Amino acid sequence: MKRVLRSFKYVYLGLMLLFLYLPIVYLIVFSFNDFTSVSGRQAYSSIGTWKGFTLANYGAVFTDRSAGPAIVLTIEIALISSLAATIIGTAAAIGINSMRKRTRTAVLSVSQLPMVNPDLVTGITFMMLFAFVSSLLGINVGDFARLLIAHISFSIPYVIFSVLPRLKQSSDMLYEAALDLGCSPIQALLKAVIPDIMPGITSGFIMALTMSLDDFVVSYFIAKEQQTLSVHIYSSFRHGVNPAIATILFVPLVAMLLIVNLRRIAKEREYEIQNKKVKMK
Repeated sequence: MKRVLRSFKYVYLGLMLLFLYLPIVYLIVFSFNDFTSVSGRQAYSSIGTWKGFTLANYGAVFTDRSAGPAIVLTIEIALISSLAATIIGTAAAIGINSMRKRTRTAVLSVSQLPMVNPDLVTGITFMMLFAFVSSLLGINVGDFARLLIAHISFSIPYVIFSVLPRLKQSSDMLYEAALDLGCSPIQALLKAVIPDIMPGITSGFIMALTMSLDDFVVSYFIAKEQQTLSVHIYSSFRHGVNPAIATILFVPLVAMLLIVNLRRIAKEREYEIQNKKVKMK
């Protein structure tokens, strides 16, 4: 009976992983498909038919006048907004962790609103906000600044809720010990607290980066002239979408996740080895 349950567990896990990652594998495989039609142009509408192996799809990404700027803009917005959201969210998490229980609960409830709020409502809200700033205050905010402000805003809560569990695991005595050893409050924060919660900060940065790369609705509503990659894919969907565009961003993101996770596993093994040595002594 135990063998049957164990086999069922692994079969269920395999089916779940297959269900989750089969579309991604399909996308990667067909990014090397030859979509060249009889007229010599790329016909991405026939994405379900395999016609041969080629690397022309990746070359078409960089020769396309609209896809190239969209990829560059998406990466710029994602990196800058993720870095800013990580700094702001980490500082907010440290402040929230030091609050009293009732105040902390209230602030956390407010912080959750951008996460549970529908993207459609968020996009329309930012569109109305920038329209108000432009019409009544006379401040013309460019597309890059609009995208940056919006992406930072909806990424901050994800950083907060990634850093807070690590802060709860950390001891308050670490900060006090750093102060007793002669550190200033800023030095104690930077040299003692931040290194201890760095795994949570890294997870928050990756989450903010993923949310920024994945965003479509907010970027669609607030940007007038400049298009992010998701908006570009949506606008070109009628003519067919080059699957290499999504693959170019997906592969580096997966590689970064693997590097971070493998590094964390290596640190956990080192920590376990050190604990065993201490116990043996």
